[in-house]
Amino acid sequence: MMAADQRQRRLGLVMIALAAFAWSSSGIFVRLIGADLMTMLFWRGLFSGASVMTLFFVMEGRGGFAILAGLKLPAYLVMVASTTCMISGIGSLRFTTIAEALIIYATVPFVTAAVAWAFIGERPAPRTMIAGLAALAGVAVMLEGASWDGSLFGKLLAVIMTFGMAIMTTIMRRYQEVPMLPAMGGSAWLCSFFTFWLATPLSVSLTDLWLCALFGILQNGAGLAFYALGSKRVPAAEATLIAALEVPLTPFWVWLFIGETPSGRTLLGGLMVLAALFGHLSMGLRRR
Repeated sequence: MMAADQRQRRLGLVMIALAAFAWSSSGIFVRLIGADLMTMLFWRGLFSGASVMTLFFVMEGRGGFAILAGLKLPAYLVMVASTTCMISGIGSLRFTTIAEALIIYATVPFVTAAVAWAFIGERPAPRTMIAGLAALAGVAVMLEGASWDGSLFGKLLAVIMTFGMAIMTTIMRRYQEVPMLPAMGGSAWLCSFFTFWLATPLSVSLTDLWLCALFGILQNGAGLAFYALGSKRVPAAEATLIAALEVPLTPFWVWLFIGETPSGRTLLGGLMVLAALFGHLSMGLRRR
């Protein structure tokens, strides 16, 4: 049983890392898509939800309709939390500086540890908290000297995003038996519903529509699917710690594919975050 649990945990870690890789491609799409923010989010949500629900029915077959009909409250709570993260996360980048949004989001492993401990009694491993502190220090290095003149509303949105991620991860960890893929697909469609009223969907060009499709399927849809499947196999605080790979990888992909050169502090801070995450994983392997 212990060997089986360890295999499931390793599979979960790989899936969450893949989710972080998928999410980290957001900077590329945001820079390439010329449509306004709300229109981009509307189309991304439609394609993302369609891709996740297609995966769900491929996995479940005709039984997927019975699963949808019998979805329980935890799945709907995850749906709302995920939609909240999508809207508040993008909103925080719009109404405050990237520095403020990232430094607030970098606290998500600690917030998740507190939420999971309080509501499901899951105490984080000491090495997880140490690695989380090291990753937070790396983010601070990345953002040193950045502008800190964003609005209070933007800071509040970043806090909402952080708590939304913590609550979503804790619920998925607690209710491992509840199918969460439909909740992930539904959250993307719910995001499209909310952004539709501020979007101009018919004004998008064919090029932007194609990029929005890739954005929805490769970045958001794949990330949601991997995170939903992986987070139930890994302690909640550890899941959000591994998902923090998104922070240093985002500027790396923008540099690699678009040629936007990151600063020396961004590179140093990113290496610190990666060192913290891989150090955490290596300590776990050494113990076993």
